[in-house]
Amino acid sequence: MMDKTYRVINELLVDLFDDILYIEQSALQSGAFNDISVTEIHTINAIGMYEARSMSEVAADLNITVGTLTTAIKKLIKKGYVERKRIEEDRRVVQIQLTKKGKLAFRIHKKFHDDMIKITTEGLNEIEKEILTNALENLSNFFKEKYKIKKIDKCSKENKNEKCKN
Repeated sequence: MMDKTYRVINELLVDLFDDILYIEQSALQSGAFNDISVTEIHTINAIGMYEARSMSEVAADLNITVGTLTTAIKKLIKKGYVERKRIEEDRRVVQIQLTKKGKLAFRIHKKFHDDMIKITTEGLNEIEKEILTNALENLSNFFKEKYKIKKIDKCSKENKNEKCKN
């Protein structure tokens, strides 16, 4: 019996991950921001709406090297979504922030996620929402522990990150 359960859960997870990526990419390609990829919109999301951030902070949030982020940022600068600046106090530190175009892409992507969550939880009662939340937290924690994913808890810092606002 458990073998069937595991198989069904595996199929559901694989299908879900594939579907979300496909839907996200399709939404980007058919919308106003058809010049950016899912990876690039996630980079825009990691930069955030309000404050300039250092390359190292954003790279840490995305679990990538600063070198990999630099390549992505160069493309996003060319496309007009991001701007880069050095801070006056320490010219070695590079900060990045979203342009108006980048902020618009951020907002539209956030709405996409908000709509996805709304549809997912529509029709669920509070107990079912709690069960879903607990199951997803357990799954998330499992992946973080198993694959040593170390994401900075953006909401524990005193910042104005859009992800922390409800």
